[in-house]
Amino acid sequence: MIVKEKNGEGFLDLRICDNLELMAEIKDNTIDLIYCDILYGTGRKFADYQDLKPIRSEIENHYIPRIKEMHRILKDTGSIYLQMDWRINHWIRCIMDDVFGYNNFRNEVIWNYQGSWKKSKINHQNIIQYSKNNVFTINKIYEQNKSDNGIKKRWKKYIINDKITKDFYPKNDSKFKPYIKDTHILIDFNKYEVGSVWNISNINNDERLGYDTQKPKALIERIIKASSNEGDLVADFYAGSFTTAEVCKNLKRNFIGCDINPNCFEKAKERGLFSFTDLPTNVD
Repeated sequence: MIVKEKNGEGFLDLRICDNLELMAEIKDNTIDLIYCDILYGTGRKFADYQDLKPIRSEIENHYIPRIKEMHRILKDTGSIYLQMDWRINHWIRCIMDDVFGYNNFRNEVIWNYQGSWKKSKINHQNIIQYSKNNVFTINKIYEQNKSDNGIKKRWKKYIINDKITKDFYPKNDSKFKPYIKDTHILIDFNKYEVGSVWNISNINNDERLGYDTQKPKALIERIIKASSNEGDLVADFYAGSFTTAEVCKNLKRNFIGCDINPNCFEKAKERGLFSFTDLPTNVD
């Protein structure tokens, strides 16, 4: 099943199929950004899908051909983010090193979600980022500053409107030196650049569509903003409830993606991602 919808000047291309089938249709060096919340190797039968078993041979048999295809279709300036947890992240890192190259590992993001996840004792997941070479799209992402670690109080006599604006340069103060940008505007206390630990709450009731392991839009939005620009093509080959497609629609990105479960089109319809009310058998 295929749905293609206009998204302003762009498009959303949603499929129900095996992701290898979709990737086989895509030309080399086409995708600007790949984000996939992959199968985690829990061995569980969820309401919407059967997860892989936590057996290395099964993980490798599933992922090696798919990651090779992802490498082929990713642009030379593109990035790929794969999300998982502790069960298989070490095996996936080895596969990614072999396919993308050890030196093309860019980052490991720790998503620290607040509250429990199915009453798990572990409250974080891993998102690994690779590129095809050392030239890739990267946009700085900022968050509102919730703590200034005492710096703001210490230097309050130099602060005007939450910024240090006087000609002040504490050359001999090693504690303050990392914050120095120039001699006139040294630091904006209202925001800070996001690092590799992301404290983002799990999905709230307003977002929840009843899809097991659904991820919050804020998490995917941060990835898309960091590694793509308006008009770029973003792909998600484990699309689930098509959260990535909705975020792309909101951020003026093009989208192509799929899931193997036909029920996922119902979730896409709830998101308002296509205009008709009856699910298609095939739409080109």
